[in-house]
Amino acid sequence: MESNSGKGKVVCVTGATGFIASWIVKLLLLRGYTVKGTVRDPNDSGKVGHLLKLEGAKERLQLIKANLLEEGSFDQAVETELIDPAVKGTLNVLKSCAKSPYVKRVILTSSLAAVVYNGRPMTPEVVVDETWFSNPDICRENKFWYALSKTLAEDAAWKFSKENSIDMVALNPTVAIGPLLQPSLNESSAAVLNIINGAKTFPNLSFGWINVKDVANAHIQAFEISSASGRYCLVETTLHYSDVVKILLELYPTLQLPEKCDCEDDKAFMPVYQVSKEKARTLGIEFIPLEASLKETLESLKEKNLVNF
Repeated sequence: MESNSGKGKVVCVTGATGFIASWIVKLLLLRGYTVKGTVRDPNDSGKVGHLLKLEGAKERLQLIKANLLEEGSFDQAVETELIDPAVKGTLNVLKSCAKSPYVKRVILTSSLAAVVYNGRPMTPEVVVDETWFSNPDICRENKFWYALSKTLAEDAAWKFSKENSIDMVALNPTVAIGPLLQPSLNESSAAVLNIINGAKTFPNLSFGWINVKDVANAHIQAFEISSASGRYCLVETTLHYSDVVKILLELYPTLQLPEKCDCEDDKAFMPVYQVSKEKARTLGIEFIPLEASLKETLESLKEKNLVNF
């Protein structure tokens, strides 16, 4: 990786303590960027300590207190807990960008959840690509609140960016796994941990997987490559949980893993679909194979004493 491509340049990373964001901060610092990271509390060493220890942090990392939403504005309802922060938080950041003459480009971390739910059947011969957009009505009907929040936030971001001439690129990663930089467990790592931590069954779900390092690298490439534009689906492979269990057993034969699906016997496994890698490859992403990503995840969970095997 080029080590000085960011020399003298400043990048702001919002929500810097997150799983993907922590990796973006790490890779930006390694490339010589000065990083301004927004966090809820810069003095909470439990949350920000891992960032301060990164190479280059002492010289080039500045943590800034910023809450995407004021505390207390959260309604307890599932919908508002996810949707307000996603949409309002995204627009708040973009409004600040629109005011600044220094912002060259905005990279939005969206999700594949804002791509796939459009009512088309998801079968093995289907290839999802960047032209797909999730339909908010379908998300609402199925109570896919996370997908709805990401879809509405991305829609709002594109509209605002176009109206305010902001150069925005959206990245749509799927479930990201790999080594954890932050001390606490994030949702996608928890999904792997649950399987190896005595679950009796595995979920009847098929979805895409990708290494967090590839996602972080894609953010920086999308920022640095001037011709990058539009959206980029980021998926290394799409697999059913049953296949993930098989890979884990090959890697760690002594693990006690669930042998049954949580679906009824007569119900078929959820089919696997494909996601195009063509556009993502133009960012120079070569994709770490899922086997390696799962191994890195388990070794990282072990190192943090979150699992013992």
